[in-house]
Amino acid sequence: MSIELTPFARARLFPREARANTIRDCTPESFVERLNAEPPLRVLDGYAPFCKLHVHRNWTSTRCLTQPITDANRHLLRSGYEARTKTELPVLVRWFEGVEPPVAEYLVVILYSREQLAKEHEPITAQWGIVGCLYTLAPEEIPMAPITMMRNALGVDEGGSGVPLNHAAYRHSVDFWERHANWRA
Repeated sequence: MSIELTPFARARLFPREARANTIRDCTPESFVERLNAEPPLRVLDGYAPFCKLHVHRNWTSTRCLTQPITDANRHLLRSGYEARTKTELPVLVRWFEGVEPPVAEYLVVILYSREQLAKEHEPITAQWGIVGCLYTLAPEEIPMAPITMMRNALGVDEGGSGVPLNHAAYRHSVDFWERHANWRA
């Protein structure tokens, strides 16, 4: 199995200007090299047949992606309209400012098949392309954000994958994201 970093994931996981809430202590090249050399601890099925999640022990100082929302930190929540890329429409997002989550125990790498990435106009030469990474305390997936599920259902032209909305998965996602938020330094 061969793995490659997509431009979409490179910009989000390894931005030009380093951020505290992205992957730390390695280059994009060394990250991909390690994923290709080291078998994952677990392989999880993703939300569609073209999506797999590879669970690895965190070998970096990367911090957890999300934090539980509590009465003590609710005042640190912020929101705004943002787009993930220049071609996507902005959507409402929220995040914490002023929190420092623990170092993640696991990196859960989100992979799409070469065929799916070709459909999404992100051609790769490897068998699998990295489209994201979750930084977690447990060796499991964080539910996809509700807006990402909706965008996926809208199709490739709107920055999604074309997978129809699964109502049960959507409700599970809402339950999680009502109680958690991402963070920024």
